[in-house]
Amino acid sequence: MTKRDFIKMAGMLGIGLPLQTTLVSCRKETITPVDPNSESVLIIGAGAAGLTAGYHLAQQGINFQILEASSTYGGRMKRTNTFADFPIPLGAEWLHVSESVFSEIVNDNSVQVNQEMIPYSPQDSYGMFQNGVLEIDTLGSYSDLKFKNSTWFDFYDQYIVPTVLPNIKFNTVVSSINYEGSSIEIQTTDGQNFSGDKLVLTVPLKILQDSDIDFTPALPTGKMNAINDVVMWPGIKVFIEFSEKFYPTFFRLGNTSNNGNLEYYDASYGQNTTRHILGLFTVGDPSERYISRTGEDLKNYILNELNEVFSSDVSQYYIQHIEQNWVNEPFIRGAYLRDNENWNRVQTLSDPVDDKIFFAGEAYTQGNDWGSVHDAARSAKSTVEALVG
Repeated sequence: MTKRDFIKMAGMLGIGLPLQTTLVSCRKETITPVDPNSESVLIIGAGAAGLTAGYHLAQQGINFQILEASSTYGGRMKRTNTFADFPIPLGAEWLHVSESVFSEIVNDNSVQVNQEMIPYSPQDSYGMFQNGVLEIDTLGSYSDLKFKNSTWFDFYDQYIVPTVLPNIKFNTVVSSINYEGSSIEIQTTDGQNFSGDKLVLTVPLKILQDSDIDFTPALPTGKMNAINDVVMWPGIKVFIEFSEKFYPTFFRLGNTSNNGNLEYYDASYGQNTTRHILGLFTVGDPSERYISRTGEDLKNYILNELNEVFSSDVSQYYIQHIEQNWVNEPFIRGAYLRDNENWNRVQTLSDPVDDKIFFAGEAYTQGNDWGSVHDAARSAKSTVEALVG
């Protein structure tokens, strides 16, 4: 059963998707809780999962250190404040679940979470371009929420990062993990060594698939089979500023397939701006024709595509563009786990190893949902709950 099959079945049965709050009972081995008086936890990766794990460990008074390969935190929540007069999310953009997830992540009733979100209207315009014709209709029911003058990165930057920032070591690329002894020994590409009692591994799946990290002993065969068999979709986002708004709120080029997604959308929607920013989000097979291009070549390809869709020369309105090719990010190399992945494999990805190595992130979930920031955060939160006991 794939993720889409599961969600469809749940909808027909009138049941909700289970939250990841029963990690211990779902996994195959007994977990020995961390002793906050004498033990420490290492976390690899400072994306949504790594930051969330560190934050919740701090709330429990457990010593931890985050090793981040790049020079900054956030991972696939990357955003820029220099392209427009509002934040542009180069990675994670929408909220796919209830706004209560913000308080769930913060996990502190004394903290007032002020994160303004914008719902889409059923009357918003939606276009489908196929067989050479753009047909415009209304959007209808659409549950995703858009951040207003903010992003996922900004939420973490405000509520989570201040707690964990002193514990992050940047530009620290892990090359090997040895877990055969009583403690976990980590070595980096520049010869640094780190030691801890437990490890929370949150690196993007492609890092493990490309064997960037050596494990001693090797990870179990079932774990390695799951790592190598699942697919992390390639992905790219492009934002183009125009002097005129000639496009609907959303429009797609052909029907979405199980092998990916391609969607144009009004990136300025609901923002405090008068500027016209069109976003392109594409993952999987449809992304390949964009990923292979960059700079002027990419710009011209997209403008020619839009000329065909709108039967006019939209390039006359072009001002500037920015691109984020996630395949080219050296410590990420892709977008996220494909939507139609087998949920049993996803469960196996999340299984801990020898009560020492734990996995958290958008791809390391209990198999009921994956591929989003809230999935990464919930998997990290449940992992910490298991570690605390």
